[in-house]
Amino acid sequence: MYNSHYVAGWSSGSSLGSIRKINNMSTKLKGDIAEQAAILCALKQGWGVLKPVGDRLPYDLVFDVDGTFVKVQVKCAWFDATRRNYVVDNRRTKTNRRMMIRDAYQPSDFDFALAYVPDMDLFYVFPVEVFIGYASEIHLVEADKRQRKPQSAEYRDAWELVLHWAARRETCVRSSVKVGEAVSGVTPSQAPAAIGPAEKV
Repeated sequence: MYNSHYVAGWSSGSSLGSIRKINNMSTKLKGDIAEQAAILCALKQGWGVLKPVGDRLPYDLVFDVDGTFVKVQVKCAWFDATRRNYVVDNRRTKTNRRMMIRDAYQPSDFDFALAYVPDMDLFYVFPVEVFIGYASEIHLVEADKRQRKPQSAEYRDAWELVLHWAARRETCVRSSVKVGEAVSGVTPSQAPAAIGPAEKV
């Protein structure tokens, strides 16, 4: 999962020029690029992809993983030249013509957050509980193997977490159906009324 040739925010394929170009893009364009990259990764995994109409919902995409729907929020990381790492805001941003409002996500808003590092073309795959458990920002440090790995390293390209989550979800659903079938015999309201002795005329 963890590739050691990325060092402190730099890789063999990245350059200062590409980082500057990405950082200078508009937030909307960065988001569009990140979403398309997420769709491509999902398709390579053999998953279906659904996209909600509009942007009113707290998730951006839905992955169909073997019949299990996984709600996904996609974020694009930016490079912090001072700290030499990548940063992702883990708050929900609502905008109108006058102001920008940032609010915390809730555990029920989505199942996974995908933090995209564009100049490396890779994702950090965070379960929702982990993603919202950080403060307002998540710092992604691409560290060499000789350095201590940051906490976020275990989520680097961790697409298997989505597979495992979907498999557990499917198992829970099937178990619930079986329990329902086991106890779904004739209920008292469905039972035929008792027939008493014939009344005398």
